[in-house]
Amino acid sequence: MKNKNQGSYLNYKNYTGCVCFSEEDAVFYGKVIGIKALISFEGESVRAITNDFHNAVDEYLEYCAAKEKEPEKPFKGSFNVRINTDLHRKLAMTASARGVSLNTFVENAILQAVSV
Repeated sequence: MKNKNQGSYLNYKNYTGCVCFSEEDAVFYGKVIGIKALISFEGESVRAITNDFHNAVDEYLEYCAAKEKEPEKPFKGSFNVRINTDLHRKLAMTASARGVSLNTFVENAILQAVSV
């Protein structure tokens, strides 16, 4: 389990689980992020929650196989962002002035923001 400033994460078979702790219940709990399907897991220790996370992902993949359904791929690299029209215009004009697409401009801005 990696400790990040915003929380802890587990990774397994290209799926990422965000982990929280409930002091009241004395249990770790979490869910897989980056997909629409709800895959949750819990455990009373790091080992237990890791095992339950792996089992939850495996069960999801087995369910998809049994239903002949393609499992969701986490973090496909595409997402919608809604911003006000003036900011959209300024972004597009700035990207154009720099000779890059709006996608490239926004991607570079996001890279700067998360690299800090």
